[in-house]
Amino acid sequence: MAGNIPPGLLEACVVLGVSNERLKDIHLTQLQGKGKESLVEAEVLQVHAPPFVTKESSSNGTQQDLDAAFCRGQRRRSFKKKRDRLLSTISDSGQTNEPVVAGSDDLSVPQNIDLIALLQLCFPDGLRITNESREDSYHFLVFTDVFGNQTHGVVAQYCKPVHYQQDNGIHQNSQQLKKLQRLYTTYSICVISKYPYYNALRDCLSSFLLQLKTSRMCDFEEQVKEFSAKLALVPIPPPGPLNVVFNLRPFQIELPSRLDVDRPVMDLDLHLPFLCFKPEQILQIISSILMEQRVVFLSTNWAKLTLVSECFMVFIHPLRWQHPFVPVLSHQMLDFIMAPTAFVMGCHTSHFEEVAEELDDLVLIDIDQRTVLSSTSNRFDLPDVPLTARECFIFRAKGLQLHYDLDVCHAASHTDINGLRAHRRQWQCKVNSVILNVCMELIVNIFSEVCDFLNYGHRVFNSEEFLRSREMTDHTFYKKVLDTHIFHSFLRDRLNQKNDAFTRMQLNIRSESRRMKTLTVSPRRPTMEAINRKYVQPENGLNRRLGMSMPNLADHRLLTVPIRQTSMGTMTFQSGSWSPSRPIKTFKLPEFPPPLFYQYVQNYYNDLIRDLSKAISGASPDDSALLARYYYLRGLVNSVAGKRLDALTDFQSLYKTDMDIFPAEMLNALVESLPAEERRTAERRPDLKRLISRVKRESDRERARPVDGGSVKRFKLPKKHLHMEDFVRRVQESGIVRDQGTIQRLFEALTVGKQKQVDPETFCFFYNFWKESEVAAQDVDLPVVVLEHLETDECVYKLSSSVKTSHGVGKIAMTQRRLFLLTEGRPGYVEITKFRDIEDVKISSAPFLLLRIPTLKIKTSHRKETFEANLKSECDVWHLMIREMWAGRKMADNHKDPQFMEQALTNVLLMDAVVGSLQSQKAIFAATKLAYFDKKKHEVPTTVPETTSETLKHKINPSLDQTAPQAVDILLYTPGQLGVSELDGGGNPKLWCALSDGKVLVFDAASWTMQHNSVQVGKSGLNCMLAVNQQQLWIGSKDSFIYIINSWSVSCNKQLMEHRGEVTGLALEERTDKFSQTMAYSCSKDSSVVVWDVSTLQVKRQFKVSCDRLQSIQIHNGMLWCCGGDCLLEVRRNGTVHRKVSLPNHLLSSPRGFSSFLLFNESQQLWAGFADAGELCVWHCRDLNKPFIRIQLKDCTAVVCMIRVKNQIWVGCHGRSPEGKTRGKIYVLNKDRYTVEKELMAHEDSVQTLCSAEDRYVLSGAARADGKIGIWKVE
Repeated sequence: MAGNIPPGLLEACVVLGVSNERLKDIHLTQLQGKGKESLVEAEVLQVHAPPFVTKESSSNGTQQDLDAAFCRGQRRRSFKKKRDRLLSTISDSGQTNEPVVAGSDDLSVPQNIDLIALLQLCFPDGLRITNESREDSYHFLVFTDVFGNQTHGVVAQYCKPVHYQQDNGIHQNSQQLKKLQRLYTTYSICVISKYPYYNALRDCLSSFLLQLKTSRMCDFEEQVKEFSAKLALVPIPPPGPLNVVFNLRPFQIELPSRLDVDRPVMDLDLHLPFLCFKPEQILQIISSILMEQRVVFLSTNWAKLTLVSECFMVFIHPLRWQHPFVPVLSHQMLDFIMAPTAFVMGCHTSHFEEVAEELDDLVLIDIDQRTVLSSTSNRFDLPDVPLTARECFIFRAKGLQLHYDLDVCHAASHTDINGLRAHRRQWQCKVNSVILNVCMELIVNIFSEVCDFLNYGHRVFNSEEFLRSREMTDHTFYKKVLDTHIFHSFLRDRLNQKNDAFTRMQLNIRSESRRMKTLTVSPRRPTMEAINRKYVQPENGLNRRLGMSMPNLADHRLLTVPIRQTSMGTMTFQSGSWSPSRPIKTFKLPEFPPPLFYQYVQNYYNDLIRDLSKAISGASPDDSALLARYYYLRGLVNSVAGKRLDALTDFQSLYKTDMDIFPAEMLNALVESLPAEERRTAERRPDLKRLISRVKRESDRERARPVDGGSVKRFKLPKKHLHMEDFVRRVQESGIVRDQGTIQRLFEALTVGKQKQVDPETFCFFYNFWKESEVAAQDVDLPVVVLEHLETDECVYKLSSSVKTSHGVGKIAMTQRRLFLLTEGRPGYVEITKFRDIEDVKISSAPFLLLRIPTLKIKTSHRKETFEANLKSECDVWHLMIREMWAGRKMADNHKDPQFMEQALTNVLLMDAVVGSLQSQKAIFAATKLAYFDKKKHEVPTTVPETTSETLKHKINPSLDQTAPQAVDILLYTPGQLGVSELDGGGNPKLWCALSDGKVLVFDAASWTMQHNSVQVGKSGLNCMLAVNQQQLWIGSKDSFIYIINSWSVSCNKQLMEHRGEVTGLALEERTDKFSQTMAYSCSKDSSVVVWDVSTLQVKRQFKVSCDRLQSIQIHNGMLWCCGGDCLLEVRRNGTVHRKVSLPNHLLSSPRGFSSFLLFNESQQLWAGFADAGELCVWHCRDLNKPFIRIQLKDCTAVVCMIRVKNQIWVGCHGRSPEGKTRGKIYVLNKDRYTVEKELMAHEDSVQTLCSAEDRYVLSGAARADGKIGIWKVE
């Protein structure tokens, strides 16, 4: 188990300097007058590493190691003193022999620490014996193993006087100064930690040096060991809003937690690079790192090298440097710079010339002189970051407030040193937060649109298309970056849909129009808004070409969205899963015990556990994030104190408070280490048994995952013939089309008259023609007079050659809404028609001399005369395209579904590419294979029943990013929250949509645009959803868990695991008064019911009801009503049955029985639907023995769901059309007259779910064959 317990603050403490024996030799040299100052070779004098205490077993005399001091079990090496070893000194010339490792006892050292290198790094400019004292100095180290794991070191160098008598005896701090010759030697104390707590460890060493300087030399080793043991007792706080504080007099030292799970520890002053360099130079350094150059930092101050270079590692987050990182090189290590790979290293400024002469392609960064140069010239030769990101970053950087003294010049002086330090920390935390956001915005501006060129299903990045969408001036930068390891790792995280700070900021700064673009699936073309930017400078000054993945084709008449303008000066940020403005809490550790005695250490653990328990009981149940951190720390302390079962209980509490910090690896190791007796005890406790089982499953699943997080492929054209399956995959990888049905029709078009396979040449011709069409559309230069007639979101998708028409000579242009003529000579705009106004399209021939020229004729409803165009050879393809767009427009208008128009446009562009790439007599016939809507118009009527058309407002497709539709299993509407900012989850109302693959999507219910990326909720389908309060959304899953989504941050980080079967229903009990607790009820298919306290997530009671397949529950007049497959039950709070409604006699043979039910207070009615019958039954609640009322639903075979809206009941059903096809129908009934008022043809598959939006709209979700959401008006 010890191997996976997170280490405490200390990994090891190493003391380096000169041994007493060698000091005697040096004294003799000094007496002989051989120089005032000697350069000597350092030795390892002491090594201290956990564990520091052990538990003695008096019964058998054996010794058992305790997992004391938060440490990891690891292999260690022993270095024994070799008295016969020659202790050499260093000559005046500075030449050294091999370093010496000395000590009086065995030195037990962690396996990953190289003592030989440590000697050089702790004294990077050598160790000197001098006649004058030197001030204490600190510098910082980074060690990286072969797997890329980093260890960090803080080195304190302090000077100690050494006195010699005539007999060469050595006295420290002697009072007999007259008879002594005083020399000074330097010792280094290096504290090594797994975490980069540079400031905290420097404070620890500063506190220790105060004590050390007044102590006797004979106590030196014991004091260092005691200091090390104290640091080993300090636990590392988990990510989130809780820091750990402890006392090392005279300081109170604070360990900051990580801001987020995916971020490193931040104990740096991030403003240091901004004090050393101009914003333009900072961008040059970041550019060098992103392009994986060989970077060398130089300074005369060793501390600056590590601190500044570490800041740049933070600035590029979430990209991670994956090459050698050695911020401090001693003069013996300069040959490291000859390494053939990329690296970031640092050395003393005195080596500048030597380094610059060795290699030609180094980036040399002089921190002291504030220069960024290339080793081949006196300037920076690498490409800058893209202009858009560059301008934004410089604007932000110039507004940073970086001077502490200026910020506090108005404040009173602090009389307490710890108060002063705390105030400085708070200031630094605010500055760091702003700098992190500025740098994250830079990375988002550089790489945000990478996600538009990813195919998540096939894990492909289309780098060529991404480059084509960039400005030409930025190509050099992106070409270099796209081939780096650092970018490859970033791509892998994006394809794994990692929800990190990059993803969150990307969503926060995305405009409403940008969000709408993500809901469309049409080919890339510049909108009129983008073209207008050629003439009008946008507000924020960031002018760049838009190469978006699909334009917005939503009907502007149906969907109107206000575009939110964001100024760079007023833009707000949200950098984490918790609000950055939220105050950070601190937890103070007990005073350290004598750390080298087992009993005292155990008492310390007990005190720590007691204090954490007190903090847990005093924390508010609503502050689950803080509670989770307390549980984590207590679980960690329990595990190292040997209280394993208590530790398991604490870690299990994280499921109800914050799963994001769940330590899966540590818990798996903890379970594996359980002794047999404790294992049996855990198995007897149901909660721990479930935890152990789940930990094992997750461990097995984790081992099955790819070690590297999954592959990332670059799109390449095929080199062999493609059958249907391969063709579908290749087209999806290319990003042209995602829909399988469309790709299959494209396959048929490209294989007309051939074997059913596409050869590489045909695919290449088709792909290149498609991309050339995109480029041509990007270069369309429309005059301003034309732009005035078009909508801002319109795009020109097709432009004919110059032809003669009935409106003059010009080029016919096609957008997603209309056809217009771009007249020649004096540029002008003549509208031909909107697609919805077309009445007929046909081809005729016009005589010209002895020839007959094909002519396209378009008849419209707004003009008497017919438009004619002599399109010659283009006539056939334009005829096909216009008919398809006309049919798609009619379907979209009739069904209130803009996706039909989007699909028609995709079909049209594919037709054009097929004709252009085949260049044969069969090309037009092949293109007809893609005329989907034109054929469908003739096969089935496109008209929608009048009642359906009048009631239907709009349809949206939540599966647009999928290769095939997903069933909409649950819909839930939550109202907007006044007084709560949009970033905090307030603002507009939301529509929550659960798909069949376990994803939850969030739509802005004011504009019906997608608001967030999908949230993956478990691995199974979802059954029910309930908003228990403004911040919590509960979702019942088929995997027996209840997942809790934070509706403000839209993140799922809590689970309830008490159920054994799939969770089928959720209900909320109304509070009787403002002081009562809110209770929620959940039920599962195995007929169990659990009652929850919403604030604490604790189980209040649970019971089973006697029914088959419990499907849903409702609370009515203080009683719980349960819907089972065989009956409806009215149950008291204690679980006893009050009343029962059995299946009607005529439905006793129904295999599935009841499907849904509704209760009405005012009319005391009970309505029920059935899974195998197209009817409803109504009982009177006052007397269930009275005859029930039957209501037949025409053409319905099963009732799926029911909701009440005003005085109506809306019933979602599974039905059949006269042709025998599945249909999803909605019946609207009057609850008083028991009659069907409306029969709505809702979907092409059964209606799965219904929800009401404040009784103004009803939203319906369909099964997989349809997969859409219908929005219906309520009368």
